[in-house]
Amino acid sequence: MPPTPPAADAALLARAVALATENARTGRGGPFGAVVARDGVVIAEGTNLVTATHDPTAHAEIVAIRAACRALRSHQLDRCVVYASCEPCPMCLGALYWARPTAVWFAASRADAAAAGFDDALVYAEVAVPPEARRLPFRRALEVEGRAPFDALRANGARRPY
Repeated sequence: MPPTPPAADAALLARAVALATENARTGRGGPFGAVVARDGVVIAEGTNLVTATHDPTAHAEIVAIRAACRALRSHQLDRCVVYASCEPCPMCLGALYWARPTAVWFAASRADAAAAGFDDALVYAEVAVPPEARRLPFRRALEVEGRAPFDALRANGARRPY
């Protein structure tokens, strides 16, 4: 059984679920919602806008992360907590790790999403497969040239760390 969140976290998670429910009800996008908060104050909200914007990356968590980072004028969610109506997919999971919030709360599981037709099992499995063996062909070329941007970054004394 999952832990019972503190009341403030439960309220923000309930807001993410409400956003998801309304999004599903109106048909704007998939049944997913997300909230980013710092010290209990909402910084940004997002809903799935994949079909509305014709953007396969417009998942609720990504939409909320982008809006929160703009509002905070930062590429990281320092001291923020993300509340997602559903366990994040592999893309959103990666984005959350890059954004570095202090925690993520979610309501529905990936199994719940799969039962509704949103099955990410293939993507989770493909991450562990070597690029050349994936179902979607990944081909490497220009290996030496491909390192040039990283060399340029290392040489740039004014670079901003991630």
